[in-house]
Amino acid sequence: MMRMELKEIVAERLKQLNLKPIEAATKYGAERTFVRDILSERKKSVRSDKMPLLAEILQLDLSALSRGELLPIDEAHPEFIESEDEPPEDHYSLPVMGFIGAGAEIEPDFEQVPPEGLEQLALPFPLPDGLIAFEVRGDSMLPFYKHGHVVIVWEQQKKPLEAFFGDEAVVRTSTGRRFLKTIERGFNGVNLRSFNAPLIEDVFLEWIGEVFAVFPKTSLKHVVKAGGIQGRLKIA
Repeated sequence: MMRMELKEIVAERLKQLNLKPIEAATKYGAERTFVRDILSERKKSVRSDKMPLLAEILQLDLSALSRGELLPIDEAHPEFIESEDEPPEDHYSLPVMGFIGAGAEIEPDFEQVPPEGLEQLALPFPLPDGLIAFEVRGDSMLPFYKHGHVVIVWEQQKKPLEAFFGDEAVVRTSTGRRFLKTIERGFNGVNLRSFNAPLIEDVFLEWIGEVFAVFPKTSLKHVVKAGGIQGRLKIA
């Protein structure tokens, strides 16, 4: 497949989808100028943590886009044939540690998750060490978090609590409940706010998972464990 410049891929795909740059960006919750800046060459490249968003906006296969190839999702293989083979060598794995309910608690409980996670995600490019993932379930976190989106966070908290005020993060409270919420300063403790759920007031946090990136479900593969280090591959 012919390799293309990022600007060429964006221009051609917008033409195929009959979308204008601002329309395409805002449809998926991106900044209004996100796509337009690529076309104008104000941005000649996209950070790795923003590439999944661009792939979703353009409805392109993430792995192909990362290689400079234009491959629509509906033309990519819909699934891999189940096998006992390990992931391809050019893929990198990341553990899924639970699910983010629709504005509610994350399940299963932290204590129920094995050290290697519920399953492993196969990524088309490497990420820094120390990251874990959660999968969004439900739609009440719209418009920014859709059903099936994968939220990748730092496993170890790297900043003090005050640095997270106003930011979204995965949290575990002192009572063992886990959420994806916006952290706000409370009168006694912190408040946890989400898009379409009641405010949780004055709780204390034991852990904060800083959000590193959010991936659309169509861009990642799941490595489903089948005993030992072997597994089966399927599209998320």
